[in-house]
Amino acid sequence: MNTSARNVSSGPKLSARAVHVGVDDVLLAVQLEDGRLLSVPIAWFPRLEAATQEQRDNLRLIGRGVGIHWPDLDEDISVPNLLITEGELLTYRNEPRGKAADVGHSVESE
Repeated sequence: MNTSARNVSSGPKLSARAVHVGVDDVLLAVQLEDGRLLSVPIAWFPRLEAATQEQRDNLRLIGRGVGIHWPDLDEDISVPNLLITEGELLTYRNEPRGKAADVGHSVESE
């Protein structure tokens, strides 16, 4: 008898590395190298929320896309930590949708 466990085909390889980042006054949007688009409220990050758009736009990927760094703000965000689905950050899920996903841009990785 065959079971589905023996005939499992592998799915897409998931990656928590960023390739594009967009940020506006509501959302931080991160395009992952596996094609997923992750967006989170910038309210989670008080420095980003208080920053000007020019400061938000001055960002770079670090660690081959594992992190995002804003030199003007001395802010670093770990991309894998954005994928964690536990904790109090989930209380922000009902925030209004911003346009960050539409303003994403490629950033050279270090």
